Amino acid sequence: MFNAVLIENDSNGYRASISQVPVARLPEGDVTVSVHYSTLNYKDALAITGKGPIIRSFPMVPGIDFAGTVEHSQNPEFEPGDRVVLNGWGVGETHWGGLAQRARVKGDWLVKIPGGISSFDAMAIGTAGYTAMLSVIALERLGVSRSSGDVIVTGASGGVGSFSIMILAALGYTVVASTGKLADADYLRHLGATEIIDRETLGSPGKPLQKERWAAAIDTVGSHTLANICASTRADGVVAACGMVQGLDFPASVAPFILRGITLVGINSVTRPQEERKIAWRRLADMRDLLRLDEIATEVGLDSVLDKSSQLIKGNVRGRIVVDVNR
Repeated sequence: MFNAVLIENDSNGYRASISQVPVARLPEGDVTVSVHYSTLNYKDALAITGKGPIIRSFPMVPGIDFAGTVEHSQNPEFEPGDRVVLNGWGVGETHWGGLAQRARVKGDWLVKIPGGISSFDAMAIGTAGYTAMLSVIALERLGVSRSSGDVIVTGASGGVGSFSIMILAALGYTVVASTGKLADADYLRHLGATEIIDRETLGSPGKPLQKERWAAAIDTVGSHTLANICASTRADGVVAACGMVQGLDFPASVAPFILRGITLVGINSVTRPQEERKIAWRRLADMRDLLRLDEIATEVGLDSVLDKSSQLIKGNVRGRIVVDVNR
C-alpha cells in the first residue's frame, strides 16, 4: 500500500482525498519510482478542486511532476537507484501522477536528475522552472540578447513567472514584472525584476497596435494580457506564450505580426523531446547556485495538498509549493 491523493468521480460525486492505494493498482509502465517529492501546480489545483476539466479518466492520482529514485525497471536506460525527474506527458491527467509515494510510468518520460541538484531542488524547480527555462531558450534561439531591451514577465508572482525572472536576471537581462499582487514588489525585485507594473494595465481590451515597449516577453496569462503584450512589443521582438491563467482566448489582431514582424512562440512543456528536456535540466543544474530555491519554495506534506489547492485557485499562493509525499 502507498499513500496518494486520489480523485474519483462516480455516483457519489467528484471528490479528492488522501487514500491508501494498493501497489497492484498502479498503471502500466516499465519503470516504478519511489517518489520523494512532487509539487502543486495550478493545473493540479484545478484537478483537485474540480474547477477545471483536467482529468481525462477516473480514478486519477494528480501531480504533473515528481522526483525520486527508480525502484524497478524494465527499461534499459534506467536501473534501481537512479535519481529521476518527470515533467508532463499527461501525467496527472491521463496517467497516474506524482502526488503519491509510488509512480509507474514509461521510462521514455523520465530524465535522470543532473548532478548538483537534489530531489527537493528538482521539484523546487519543477515543471514551473523547466517551462521557464524552455521559454528563455526560445527567446535566445530567436535572437533576443541581454542588450535587446526590456523583457516583461506576466503572472510574475507565480511559479513560472518567478523562475522566468530569476533565470533572465541571472543571464543579465533587464526584467519587468507584471503582477496583480503589488504587495509582492519587494519579493519580485529580490528575484531580479527592475520594475513592477500592475497587471490591470495589461488585462483589459486594448488597441491592436500600441507604443513599442518590450524587446521580448514571457507570458503565463493569455487572453487580453497576451494580446496587449504583442501589441506593445518592439519590431522583431519575441513573445513566448506558456500559460492561460486569464483565459484561453486571444483577442488580438495581425497588426503586430505583419507591421512589426514580431514572433509569437508557443511553449509546450508537456511533450518536449528528450534531448530538449536534458538541455533544459542541464542548464537549470548549472544555474543552481543562482536560483533562490529556498526562498521561492514552500514545503508541505501530502496531507496539506487539498487545502493548498483551494488557496492556489484563489491566488493566495506565491512561488512554488513542494510536496514531501512521505509526510
